[in-house]
This record gives sequence, structure tokens and C-alpha cells, in this order.
Amino acid sequence: MTKMLTYTLNALLLATLLFSCGGPTADTVTSASESPEAVSSEPALDILEEHEMEKDVIKATAEASPEHIQDKKLPEPEVLDPTPTSKPKVSPAPPSKPASDATRTEAPVVNPKTPASSEPVVQTASAPIPDKPEVPTHDVWNTLLQQHVNKAGNVNYAAFKKDESRLDAYLAELAENAPTTDWTRREGMAYWINAYNAATIKMILKNWPVKSIMDLHGGKPWDVKWIKLGEKTYSLNNIEHDILRPRYKDPNIHFAVNCAAASCPPIPNMAFTPSNLTGLMESRARNFIRNPAYNTIGETVAVSKIFDWYAEDFGDLRDYLNKYAATQIPEGTTIGFREYDWGLNKQ
Repeated sequence: MTKMLTYTLNALLLATLLFSCGGPTADTVTSASESPEAVSSEPALDILEEHEMEKDVIKATAEASPEHIQDKKLPEPEVLDPTPTSKPKVSPAPPSKPASDATRTEAPVVNPKTPASSEPVVQTASAPIPDKPEVPTHDVWNTLLQQHVNKAGNVNYAAFKKDESRLDAYLAELAENAPTTDWTRREGMAYWINAYNAATIKMILKNWPVKSIMDLHGGKPWDVKWIKLGEKTYSLNNIEHDILRPRYKDPNIHFAVNCAAASCPPIPNMAFTPSNLTGLMESRARNFIRNPAYNTIGETVAVSKIFDWYAEDFGDLRDYLNKYAATQIPEGTTIGFREYDWGLNKQ
């Protein structure tokens, strides 16, 4: 009975050992337990002893020298994210001039689309966008006219000469703010009329004293290009005949611009502005046509030479004059033209 129990225990130990080592299947172990005579007791004990010894050796050698273990592998240790004990290493920044702690700043932002280079890329401020030209108020010009031009339109050039620097400042303002396409019609007209009149007075002051504008530039002062406005340089004729007349097509322009002559429609002692443009041009035309110093309208009709020089702008001259004349001109009336006085329009 004791021998049978010993064989049974040995068979069970052997089956357990072989199963853990990938040995015989459960069917084989069952067969061995059913036939204890087929299993030798001594080999089973040897295997058991070797297995126990091998476990001891594996444990001892794993603690002492893991490299001695060849056939048996211990389970791989679980790998955890290491916690750094010091700051991670940082790649060195691009070479640049050393900066002291007091002046140390953040590294410049580099555009990723910019090709890499050995020099650091430093962002610079973009060029400022030029300011949009402003519509001048014409306040300076208005003050000068009120101070140096009387209600009759005669100019005190001697006093104006002392204020020439202020006139220069106004012309500079016009030069820096030339009209653009988004200006209104009235803003543009006021600008060009004031520019013409201010430039005419400036020409007289530059050559002061002078008896007549016709004494300047060989009798052709209106052809000289010297008026800088925006990116272009103009003559008086450019302003009147290339801009004002063809662009705005208003015959009353002829009573707004002044050529510094005694027979020229008098310059008003106020500046043209977008707000007063329409009314002021109407009043200038009416006052000029009704003024006997410039036109005679009665039993005989003799009007300014301007109506002859620029007949195309006025259309039917009798109809145009009757719009503003105090006395209506009958049909069939002959309209004559008066001589033009080129003497200076001075006080």
C-alpha cells in the first residue's frame, strides 16, 4: 500500500513537471497514473530533485549574475515613464550676438516658409502705408483772401508779399493732397479753382513789383509749368483748359478763376469750398455780367472778351446772358465785345 502511494505521488509530480515544461499531455499523465508499474521511482525522484534544485539555482543566479541564465528567461520588467531628475537638454539656439541678462529677450520668430540660413532671421516692421490724400479745408487760403483782397476783387499785393510764406504753406498743402478718383465733383472743382487763383497770385509775388502779368515769361505766363501738385507739374493753362473746362463743363468756371488782370472777373475775397461752390459760382457769374465795369447791356450790348474767346462754352450767348442780366437782351440784338485791360488788378 505504501509502495502504491509512493508511485502515485511520483507520477503526479512528474506529470506536473512535464506539463509546466511543455511535456506530455493530460492523457499521458492519466495513463501513467493508471499503470504505476510503467513508471520507475528513481527517475521520478531525480527529476523532482533536479526541478527543485533548478528553481533554487535560477533564483540565486538571477539575483547574482543574470547573464548566467541561458535557457530560462525571467519575465520582462514593466517599463514606466522615467521621471526626470533634472531639466531636459535643449538644442542650442542659432548663433547670435550674446545678450546680458538685463537685455535678454525671446528668440525672434522665424517664418517657417523662409529658407534656413546660418544667420538668425529677425522680423522687421513693414513700410508704413502712405496716408490717403485729404480734402483740404482751404482755411489758410480763405484767411489770406479776407486780409488782402477787397470786395471789388482788387488785391493788395504789397501786403500779400509780407504773407508770402503762408501762401507757400497753403500751396504745399495742395501739393501733398492732390485730388483722387474718390473725391466728389464739388471737392475737385473747389480744389482746382483755388489752386489756379493761389498760383496766379504766387507768380505775381515772385516777380513783385510788376505792372502786368503779361510782362512775365515773354507774355505767356500761363504756359509755364511750375505748379507741383501731387506727382505732376502743371501750368495755369493745364489747370484751366486740361482739367477744369473739359472735366467739369461748367461755363461759370470763367468767373471763378482769376488771371490777375483788371478786365478779368474779380477774385472773391473768400475761398471756394465744396459747401459754397454752387452758390458762389452762380453769384460770381451774376455779379460779373451785371457789373457795368465789365459789360454793357442795354440799348447796345458790349460784353467781356471772355464771351468771345470761349464762345463754345456758353452756347447761345444771348440766352446765357439773359439768365443773369438785369435787362433782357431782345432777339436779333447785336452783341459786341469790349477791349481787355491787362493791367494788374491791384488796390
